[in-house]
Amino acid sequence: LDLFNYNPNNSKTTMNLFALALSMASVAAFSTAPQAARTSTRLHESFGLGLGEDTYENQPDFLKGEGEYKEWINTVSEDNMLNRKYNVIRRVRELDLLKATADEGILSKLEAQGLDLVTIEKLLPALEEAGLLSLAGNNQQLLVNLVAPLLVEPAPLLLPAVAGALEVGPPAFYALAAALGGLEVVFIATDAQIPLVGLSAPLFAGLLLVPLAAVSAAAGAALGSLKSE
Repeated sequence: LDLFNYNPNNSKTTMNLFALALSMASVAAFSTAPQAARTSTRLHESFGLGLGEDTYENQPDFLKGEGEYKEWINTVSEDNMLNRKYNVIRRVRELDLLKATADEGILSKLEAQGLDLVTIEKLLPALEEAGLLSLAGNNQQLLVNLVAPLLVEPAPLLLPAVAGALEVGPPAFYALAAALGGLEVVFIATDAQIPLVGLSAPLFAGLLLVPLAAVSAAAGAALGSLKSE
């Protein structure tokens, strides 16, 4: 195509120019325009100036997480509430619970209800399959510091009542569960409040009554199943 010798009367030349212009327009339409460089949205404590410090290395030990805090508090005081463990063996010895258990005949009454060492040995695999033993092993701190005091400290007062209930059998535990549940129902119906403090009895007393009722009913059911075997 000779662009310098263009003859407007030559139809072939005109068609060639038209085809060239159409091709250039098509190329321009499908070509991608250059995109501007994307700016990073990542945030830095140094505001991108390179002046930031490693906060983990520069902060106090007690701010580095729960594990570090527990180790640090031991350096301040070994007798601290955070890492203190309830001494079950010492408290059992101090309260003389073994002698009290023998005097009340708890073990002999349990055997009379069908719960002996052979039965306990048979129950262990079932407890392991249910995951209860693993659950207890993974929550030793909670069991030692929360559950153990609730069982050990009131034991001198509870052992005579437990011995009497074992003497009667499952009906005693069912009756206790019904009494505790009924008391909670009364609190709810009357919207009672705890004297002096004015707190809601259905809520706060229920935190104690409902679990005790459930445990008592479960104990009655367990003894009943042992009796039926």
